Amino acid sequence: MLGTMREDPQAMRPPDNHVHTRWSWDTSDSSTMQRACERAVARGLPAIAFTEHLDFTTWTPEDRATADGLVDRHASRHLPIDVDGYFAELEECRGRFPELRIWSGVETGEPHLFAASVAAHLRDSPVDRVLGSLHSLSQDGRLYGVGRLLYPDPDTTMRRYLAEVVDMVEGSDVFEVLAHVDFPRRYWPGGSDRYAEKDYEEEYRAVFRALAGTGRALEVNTTSPLASVDQVRWFHEEGGQAVSFGSDAHQPAVVGQHFDLAVDVVEAAGFRPGRDAFDFWRR
Repeated sequence: MLGTMREDPQAMRPPDNHVHTRWSWDTSDSSTMQRACERAVARGLPAIAFTEHLDFTTWTPEDRATADGLVDRHASRHLPIDVDGYFAELEECRGRFPELRIWSGVETGEPHLFAASVAAHLRDSPVDRVLGSLHSLSQDGRLYGVGRLLYPDPDTTMRRYLAEVVDMVEGSDVFEVLAHVDFPRRYWPGGSDRYAEKDYEEEYRAVFRALAGTGRALEVNTTSPLASVDQVRWFHEEGGQAVSFGSDAHQPAVVGQHFDLAVDVVEAAGFRPGRDAFDFWRR
């Protein structure tokens, strides 16, 4: 039975490769790196990656968003990362928690639309981990959060979303981990328990074939409704090589949550610990 293993505190736990702190625009000031590190150590994690949101409300003529005719992002609260503050706190935590490997990172939204802007940010502020995410879809020249688009027609929106994820994978090589592949489930009309994953198997498999073809990792996100063994197995069957674990924490208490269950899911789908405690899990 899934979720009943790994009560031993010395059992191998994977790194948390997806954590947000106050340097992300949607995260409170009380969510500090220090508190997140304290939780990671308490949960026996070998490493943590602070992957702050890298989203764009304005973009350059060189970005595909311009060529696609996008003019703005609807009701945007997105703010840029305070890079100086971020790296100062990161270095402080590296000194404070020598037992924990601490990676820098970003979660870049819609990177296929903003390649030039992402490249400029990473050129000036390189990081250890880059996640790729799709949070928004275009409509009438604007980007809208996908949750807003679900309610009129969830089925069509979900299929469009997964097709856009394929486009993102094929159109951007900047990220090494695909985060929360079915992000819209969080906002599913009537509750995420009404979402029928099997209805979208072929769309998932198209994403997984594209991702596997690049050798990049699929994230098992433990804040999103947790992926089923079937979903992770589809990735394995389509040639997927690596899996990353991410809590997507926006508050310290969430760091590493449900990782025991996520490990059971990933192992049941055919993946095992990688070359060392800091690696992705592999087939």
